[in-house]
Amino acid sequence: MTRPLVLVHGLWDTPRVFHRLIQRIDQPDRPLLAPHLPHGLGVVPLRELARRLDQHILQQYGRETPIDLLGFSMGGVIGRIWLQELRGAERTDRFFSVGSPQNGTLAALAVPRRLLAGVADMKPASDLLKQLNRQVGALAPVVCRSYFCRWDLMVSPGWMAVLPRGTQTELPVWTHQQLIAHPQALQRLAQDLGC
Repeated sequence: MTRPLVLVHGLWDTPRVFHRLIQRIDQPDRPLLAPHLPHGLGVVPLRELARRLDQHILQQYGRETPIDLLGFSMGGVIGRIWLQELRGAERTDRFFSVGSPQNGTLAALAVPRRLLAGVADMKPASDLLKQLNRQVGALAPVVCRSYFCRWDLMVSPGWMAVLPRGTQTELPVWTHQQLIAHPQALQRLAQDLGC
């Protein structure tokens, strides 16, 4: 059986953001899970969203089924928390981080934690990101792939959208949203997801 693919959306998105990618993958028999993780426009802390992701995965696939995981934007950080802190790495074969502020983003610098905890979690050198980077060994069993856009204004600068391990691929697009919508980006992601 083909490994299920779990898709995690980002801030100001819903699972609909993956519609074009799912069409491009064109694997009708592949189990897919794209849960809606309401984030209150960035109010909900990312660890809480990772716990909600864990509940969706357990409900859909139990504790043993191996999966692949793709996170777009903030969804990639949520996915990484799940992998490293909620034992997701033990059952995940491949992790695709697409335009995710794994090293933070300058766009979050001025955001006060007391108002928007989820956004503040994405500040460069936030407590959350520092802790994840100290525990990066937890990702060892997982094949990690990062995709970024040099000109990304959401994850700024764009090169901060990479994991501390695995391959790093710059996609030939101009904006954050094009990372998950532009035909060239979709072609590369679908190709890598199909391997």
